[in-house]
Amino acid sequence: MKIRLSLVLSLLLTFAYGQKKELKKAEKLFASGNFTEATQILDDNQSLLEGAEDKISTAYMFLRGKLAQQNGEFEKALDYFTQLKEDVRLKADVQTQVGTLSSAIITSAIEDNEAKDFVSSAQKLYLAYTIDPDANQDYLYFAASNSVNGSDYEAALKYYNLLKDLNYTGITKKYFVTEVASNQEMEVSETEFNIFQKSGDYTNPREEETPSKYPEIVKNIALIYAQQGQRDMAINAVQEAREANPDDLNLILTEANLYIELGDKEQFKSLISQAIAQDPNNANLYFNLGVVNADLGDKDAARTYYQKAIELDPNFEASYLNLVALILEGEAAIVEEMNSLGTSRKDNMRYDELKKVREGLYKECIPILKGLITISSDNEEAIKSLMNIYGTLGDNQGYMEMKKLLEGAE
Repeated sequence: MKIRLSLVLSLLLTFAYGQKKELKKAEKLFASGNFTEATQILDDNQSLLEGAEDKISTAYMFLRGKLAQQNGEFEKALDYFTQLKEDVRLKADVQTQVGTLSSAIITSAIEDNEAKDFVSSAQKLYLAYTIDPDANQDYLYFAASNSVNGSDYEAALKYYNLLKDLNYTGITKKYFVTEVASNQEMEVSETEFNIFQKSGDYTNPREEETPSKYPEIVKNIALIYAQQGQRDMAINAVQEAREANPDDLNLILTEANLYIELGDKEQFKSLISQAIAQDPNNANLYFNLGVVNADLGDKDAARTYYQKAIELDPNFEASYLNLVALILEGEAAIVEEMNSLGTSRKDNMRYDELKKVREGLYKECIPILKGLITISSDNEEAIKSLMNIYGTLGDNQGYMEMKKLLEGAE
């Protein structure tokens, strides 16, 4: 009986020795960079090593994870490391390895992005997010963006909804100082900012937060739903966000832009009016109201809004051009009627009337275009428009002035 027991123990010791020997051999090959042979040894002894005692089987799994990482099988590697993260003997090594895995995933995702393989990049960024969901929310945001770039809208919707549920804003703080010698403001790191504040070589230290990405996330969720034909889901996504943040100007604008995408100009007009109530000095909001009112046929309102935009921002070039285009909209009908008239006395009188009305439109546009050229002397569209008006009105001096300006701009 003793002889048989000794024989069993001897066999077990020999078996364990064989397991350790093969594992050590694979580990040495891995350390020397011979990953193919290391993998082959593990494959050949898979059943032997997987059924070994805990110490050997966990070391085997850890090596399997490192080989998977080396081969770019990041999800497989993470699966191995996740199974081992609570193992007391390997906990520190696993934490270190997961850190290198995260870096490898991000590096690979960047390479995919540069190669325009946006879907693969997004999948890797999402995997990096799952490694540490609290610290890696930025990766989830980039995963969503890359999914959109890769036209994988289902994945994008999944990621954006996760971000929405997390109330992710992506807000970061930027630091600026002005160099005394050059009087130039520059962006610096937080560490540099703290140091430069104490230096006489820099002045005007200031901090600035980047805009929240939350409205953009909600907008993209809504746009994807809209693209899928789920209009109600699109509207609900924005309205749900607005219920939590009813006075958020960016969310109001997000909802307004959604209605423009959906072709609902009346709702857009209503929401832009709400936005103006919160930001009454925003020229861009008045400009947008001008555009939508013009589209809806309310030219008087459109004109009022374009003029208000110019009043608030005299450098708002598009407002000048849109205002001129709005005034000249009536010209086509006038010219058409003029061309349809005969040569009777009555027709000639009507022609002269229409000609005066047309010239009145042109004269109304002259100060607007002059104002635009004053702030933007190289705006070719404005110069050409004014040159044509002067030509039609027979103002040769004005025509030649614009011609010289145009030649200078070209």
